[in-house]
Amino acid sequence: MAGPGQTLRAEGRMPALDGATGWLNTEPLTPEGLRGRVVLVDFWTYTCINWLRTLPHVRAWAGRYRDQGLVVLGVHTPEFSFEQDAGNVRRAVERSGITYPVALDSDYAIWRAFANRYWPALYFVDATGRVRHHWFGEGDFERSEQVIRQLLAESGADPVGPPLGPVAGDGVEAAADWGSLESGETYLGYERTGGFASPEGPVPDESRSYSLPARLRPDHWALAGTWTVGSEAAVLDEAGGVISCRFHARDLHLVMGPGARGAPVPFRVLLDGRPPGGAHGADVDERGGGVLSEPRLHQLIRQPPSVADRQFEIEFAAPGAEALVFTFG
Repeated sequence: MAGPGQTLRAEGRMPALDGATGWLNTEPLTPEGLRGRVVLVDFWTYTCINWLRTLPHVRAWAGRYRDQGLVVLGVHTPEFSFEQDAGNVRRAVERSGITYPVALDSDYAIWRAFANRYWPALYFVDATGRVRHHWFGEGDFERSEQVIRQLLAESGADPVGPPLGPVAGDGVEAAADWGSLESGETYLGYERTGGFASPEGPVPDESRSYSLPARLRPDHWALAGTWTVGSEAAVLDEAGGVISCRFHARDLHLVMGPGARGAPVPFRVLLDGRPPGGAHGADVDERGGGVLSEPRLHQLIRQPPSVADRQFEIEFAAPGAEALVFTFG
């Protein structure tokens, strides 16, 4: 990767966008129609915590450099089946304050055209349509902004003021507490799960009764109640179901939704057997109460500055809840 002021070697032409299944905030775009503009292509999926933590920077760049010729193009390539729904993506765009163009890539056509493998992934395209730089994952924000500024300068754009520098995010968009983060993402569907600790063991695609073990080891999780463990989610079949996990991180998130029934599902969160109080996340109150009304990432715990090993538990008051993946920050 080239640093500021260094040569950014061409990595190939910007691939076609004609595989998009829909567009938000714009009419369909093409590489040819974008010539003369610097383009930042941002691959994302709306439940990805890593993408959410990059969003404050991308939004800020889109606003700061738009008049100098930057076009930010979000390419939404879904990880989970409900993310293929254009209505769900549209609500995520509105909720996240995204005003730049978004291509819906539900068939992975643009993803394959770029040979992409990551969320998030940034591709920096110069005004002649050549990909000149890329970055995968979080971080490297200072260099990314420098690349944008360099490509704009090459295009002959009018000078702009000093770089924005660090951009702070709020809520779920806040940077992770990397120094305290010891737990990794944990999928609940059987295709990618690990650390499942219910003594019954996972039974794929069948409604079964599960129970919690006497003790959970770090980075393990378990179910209690009647659940169907599917390929991408654990689905609650009867009210009163519980998910528990042991973790070490400031933040705990759970991607979940109300499932096919669509009816809101009240839930309650406990931390070490008690209401979370000041450690509650953005989607619960101090007593641990919340309502599951749409499929998305929910921030359930944000520990105060002193982070420790904790046992998390969530109980759902109605059937239908689908839980897909724990992520941490």
